[in-house]
Amino acid sequence: MEKSARYPIGWNKLQQIDGEAGEKVINGLQDFSPELANLIIEYAFGSVYSLDKLPNKSKELVALSSLITQRAIPEMKVHFNGALNTGNTINEVKEVILQMSAYVGFPKSICAMNTFREVLEERKKQGIDDIEGKMFQTDDLTNLLEKGSKELALLDSMQEHKLRENFESFSPELVQFILETGYGEIYSRKNLDKKSRQTVTIAALATLGTAAAQLKFHIKAGLNIGLTVEEIKEIMLLISVYSGFPSAINGMAILKEVVNDANTL
Repeated sequence: MEKSARYPIGWNKLQQIDGEAGEKVINGLQDFSPELANLIIEYAFGSVYSLDKLPNKSKELVALSSLITQRAIPEMKVHFNGALNTGNTINEVKEVILQMSAYVGFPKSICAMNTFREVLEERKKQGIDDIEGKMFQTDDLTNLLEKGSKELALLDSMQEHKLRENFESFSPELVQFILETGYGEIYSRKNLDKKSRQTVTIAALATLGTAAAQLKFHIKAGLNIGLTVEEIKEIMLLISVYSGFPSAINGMAILKEVVNDANTL
């Protein structure tokens, strides 16, 4: 079938990022749906992956967080390879999976961790020696509530007050668990930088499509800790590849709302 000028660009980008795992996906589609194979190469990799606001390393973390959210196991395998191929360490990828437990639940994180283990075993058999990365690092965990408060305040100094105002009288346990576990235990870990943590959280929440208030908060938090509007726009465009255009449209609309709110202050 006829191919556009984006095809060679997309094919090169796919090989660069996903390598043999990505090629197998395309080759498996060619005899049954060459149109889909063509669209993946031209749109996903020729257009979206060729944008330059996020490095490939971050693009693959966006892909993974979206796929973990959807429990898309075969596609996860491709992008676990892609994440490692683009410079993420084993422990950075594990950290993303761990963080997803807070946003999409333990069953999906367990599924992703087991899938990642399989990918690492396959790569080891192929003679690929992936970088382990920094081991688990955190500060003292003796006062998780206090630590969680500090971590949340780095994202938004008023968020704990809002959380307590909304839920303290009705479900104080929810407030406690969010602060202690979500922020005191997970966000305090040093294996992933804060920009990457917000990148994967934004991607997961945009993929869910049911957490508009939380997505709005984490977009604001991302901007507060150094992500740019253009970088977050690129996250939403990547979401169009992995979760579809409705998710990308909804995510972009919330980003636009955050930007408009900031411009009216």
